[in-house]
Amino acid sequence: MTIRPLYDRIVVKRIEQKEQMQGGLYIPDSAKEKPQEGEVVSVGKGKRLEDGKVVPLDVQVGDRILFGKYSGSDIKLDNDEFLIMREDEVLGILESQPKVAKKAS
Repeated sequence: MTIRPLYDRIVVKRIEQKEQMQGGLYIPDSAKEKPQEGEVVSVGKGKRLEDGKVVPLDVQVGDRILFGKYSGSDIKLDNDEFLIMREDEVLGILESQPKVAKKAS
């Protein structure tokens, strides 16, 4: 099943970050905070202005984004968890820096 968000909404899949505990402590999933980073899976057509024009969204499918702790609404499709939110709730888009090769000496 797929979902197509309307207007200025986007569908995001949370990105789980791997944590390495040095002290050997086990933290259950119920005590962990949900990640605030995700990948955009689907986007709506754009935001409709008062004059009827549709402005395309800045975020695109495949972008890695940061969002607030309480942003969006959680949904579950085909045993996968997603988040539907407005583009206004996106704090920023993460851009990867090209890695510079080091000189061999």
